[in-house]
Amino acid sequence: MTNHAETEYASRISAAWRGSLALGELIDYGNLLSDAGKPELAIVLFQTWLDHNETQFNHLVLFNLGATCNLIGRLDDAKHAYRRAIELSPSFVQPHFNLGMIHERLKQPQSALAEWLWVAHTVSPRDEANAGLRLMAMKNLGRLYEAERQFGDALDWLGKCLAVDPNQPDVLQHWIFLRAKTCEWPVYIPVPGVSPELMRDSTSALAMISQSDDPDAQLAAAVRYVEEKVDASLPALSDGGGYGHRKLRIGYLSSDFCLHPVSMLTVEMFELHDRERFEVFGYCWSPEDGTPLRDRVIASMDHFERINQLDDDAAARLIRAHEIDILVDLHGQTFGARPNILAARPAPVQITYLGLPATTAFPFIDYVIADRYLIPETLAHCYTEKMLYMPDVYQVSDRQRVIAQAPSRESCGLPGQGFVFCSFNNNYKFNPEMFDTWMNILKRVPGSVLWLLADNRWAEANLRKEAAARGVDGQRLVFAPRAAPDVFLARLGIADLFLDSFPFNAGTTANDALWAGLPLLTCSGRAFASRMAGALLTAAGLAELTTTNFSDYEEKAVALASTPHALEQVRAVLRSAKESGPLFDTPRFVRNLEERLWQLADMPA
Repeated sequence: MTNHAETEYASRISAAWRGSLALGELIDYGNLLSDAGKPELAIVLFQTWLDHNETQFNHLVLFNLGATCNLIGRLDDAKHAYRRAIELSPSFVQPHFNLGMIHERLKQPQSALAEWLWVAHTVSPRDEANAGLRLMAMKNLGRLYEAERQFGDALDWLGKCLAVDPNQPDVLQHWIFLRAKTCEWPVYIPVPGVSPELMRDSTSALAMISQSDDPDAQLAAAVRYVEEKVDASLPALSDGGGYGHRKLRIGYLSSDFCLHPVSMLTVEMFELHDRERFEVFGYCWSPEDGTPLRDRVIASMDHFERINQLDDDAAARLIRAHEIDILVDLHGQTFGARPNILAARPAPVQITYLGLPATTAFPFIDYVIADRYLIPETLAHCYTEKMLYMPDVYQVSDRQRVIAQAPSRESCGLPGQGFVFCSFNNNYKFNPEMFDTWMNILKRVPGSVLWLLADNRWAEANLRKEAAARGVDGQRLVFAPRAAPDVFLARLGIADLFLDSFPFNAGTTANDALWAGLPLLTCSGRAFASRMAGALLTAAGLAELTTTNFSDYEEKAVALASTPHALEQVRAVLRSAKESGPLFDTPRFVRNLEERLWQLADMPA
């Protein structure tokens, strides 16, 4: 501080001590200090005033003290100040709302929910002064209940939020995806004040994949995300040229370096990179889940950088400082993505892989790893990325997966006799048309059951209800809780046929099913997500298990369930594919990928 500023500050502290500093002057000067990057001095000023002044406005000073403590991360001090403000003025809304934010930052979700419930229930709809806080509290309740997997409460609060203000695309986005997650069909229903166009335009890129097989619709959803969430104007950190390293430096970017499907597929790829030609970097903001898979991923990298404490700009500059030649994003537009790292163009070549089974529409992503079944050349125009075609299959596999001892059917809640269909996809991939077909199959195969993932209790109840509405006893749906990977693979081994979903196929789960020797029947469409399982079956030499319409899908499922010898022939092909085919030949995949990466390094986009 300059001598003048020091003198002025001393004068204000003295006035606060003597009780002669007016409230408005106190708050204005405290905010000025914070804005000037001196919040600690503002805290001392507020606290001095509070120690020496007792007025009817102390709750306002306490609120400002709490906000300033929050600004510098002194969360416990902020909580204390907000609570004192509420003690002095129990109806003061703002500290309740802010306390909710602090509790969430401290990973105390139930306390956060309690504060926002107080705001939502206490503030009258006629209270114009606090209407904005009430609406934000409703929005936060929906968001946090969703994060806590309390989907019913989340839907309820988001619905109330839309009733107050229907023109909220971000709220609609969560509401739509939650309806899909809970199998509330149809997903799109009329909402007063919301046009069908706004509802469609509010659908996230990930949710759109489960609602539409139209790659143009998926592209439009991805473009909207980029326009709203991504700073595509950032100056490029890389000039597009190479660095001339003896080894090609490849960086992998993800928040899923933990017990997650992306790492389940990629971990052996990281391990098998040729260290004579490649230097492998991992850039991670994943949870430290303590799993053997995370340990394996970390050990597979030559350099493993945790960037969770870095903002996007600092993370991008770190990648640039490491002179990464090719940066591979394993996220796309999925939960936890940090696209602004990539928007800064820290590497001359940037690729998307596995995270989002659709175009990212990121203008700073050059290529997508695919195969010619997954994305035919005739549909490449629906993607903003250029195709980086693999010769056999787009999806890498981990050959180190362990399959636990097979459980008995009875221990899994399955009947001892009868055909077991399964579909262990996330429930948001299900839709009424696909479910119609599944119920037709159950009707035509007496004694059969459909084994599903117990994703959430709302989806389970809705699926049983939907089965009954189609003339099928809801008890013929059997729900399995989530399990460790080796146990999950063992379960797959005791089912008879995996019924894939459409338009969002199984990805990692399809790979797991085939690895476990379980035949899989899919329906392929036009989009990336609706062709994933077909790509795997093609590589396995089982293209005949790929259909292109629900009628053929139904007939094929019933035929396989009715002819055990045909199903055993499929299992024999799977055993051969596992031993010697390209689907699970991870060294072959890695060699092919490395050759393509070298070609890209010579010709940066």
